Amino acid sequence: MMNRGGSSILFPIHGNVYPTGYYNVTINIGHPPKPYFLDLDTGSYLTWLQCNAPCVHCIEAPHPLYQPTNDLVPCKTPLCAALHPPGDYKCESPDQCDYEVEYADGGSSLRVLVLDLFSLNYTNGIRVGPRLTLGCGYDQIPGTSNHPLDGILGLGRGKSSIVSQLQSQGLVRNVVGHCLSGIGGGFLFVGDGLYDSSHVTWTPMSQEFSKYYSLGNAELHFGGKATGIRNLVVIFDSGSSYVRLNSQAYQALTVLLKKELSGRSLKEAPEDQTLPLCWKGRKPFRGVRYAKKYFKTVLSLAFTSSGRRKTQFESYNIGDHCTDIYIYICNKGNVCLGILNGTQIGLQNLNVIGDVSMQDRMVIYDNEKQVIGWSPANCDHLPRFKSYM
Repeated sequence: MMNRGGSSILFPIHGNVYPTGYYNVTINIGHPPKPYFLDLDTGSYLTWLQCNAPCVHCIEAPHPLYQPTNDLVPCKTPLCAALHPPGDYKCESPDQCDYEVEYADGGSSLRVLVLDLFSLNYTNGIRVGPRLTLGCGYDQIPGTSNHPLDGILGLGRGKSSIVSQLQSQGLVRNVVGHCLSGIGGGFLFVGDGLYDSSHVTWTPMSQEFSKYYSLGNAELHFGGKATGIRNLVVIFDSGSSYVRLNSQAYQALTVLLKKELSGRSLKEAPEDQTLPLCWKGRKPFRGVRYAKKYFKTVLSLAFTSSGRRKTQFESYNIGDHCTDIYIYICNKGNVCLGILNGTQIGLQNLNVIGDVSMQDRMVIYDNEKQVIGWSPANCDHLPRFKSYM
């Protein structure tokens, strides 16, 4: 039965934007259960592990390769069909579902779907072991942002998402959220028991871009004024470390930002190759807060619906959250722009809100109500929650 108490499944998060470059959770899978490190990815719909079936192409991983069960997902199932474009539904055998997922950085994972046990804990202490579908990936192509992990935790929209599968078994509601700490770590939750909805800013998901967590088209604002850069299709992607804008928006932003910083005691640091655009002060910065006084201009996205202004997602308010766009590079003492040119990696039409702009806030994706919400939060520690026993 549906978990009526509103309890959620909670996962501690490890990692950071810099220098690790990703956030991950540990999930125990199999019988007996074994731990695996998975990249939490709201931009992907399929969970998969590198597996020994045997492996054709695998990348470095922290744990031994997953040993798949013989519990294959048949080809003619709704979940298998959901992974394939309409009219392109083919499997090598009716007894198995073949898949291929591709990522924006050029990476991919191929092979078959299997069923296995996931060991999960509710916040009220109850343990469950549902059988869930995951990908047995034994043919990987590493991308430019390849991370040394065991696989991907697909949290996106769609039937194959772990969140959707848990909801279909009546274990939680189809809600997922994360809270990424600016100092590293944080927590991930599935279910609706860890937040007060009245304290969250909610806005409807776009139905036009139903493949992603998106609020639709947005306009770029700088210092509270419109830049004229409109119709930006923006998605929320926890699998991306940085914000990525298309070439036009990125160039416009950097021109405005350089103009804003002219005459101040900052100089560009092209010798710092950590990120494409970095600055150095008169002396190395000891932390982000020391650079905060230089970057006070609010950068925001104004989302629109049917031509009318809907809401603003001011994730880039440097006055309140300096780490939202700028990250402190500890080994050089420079401050760098955490926004990159997405067109350079093939993101022609998509603009990505990545981890650097989602730190120190709770971001919630409610697939039942079809809304996305956010609120300031302390992500440094696991939340206190009431027992629903």
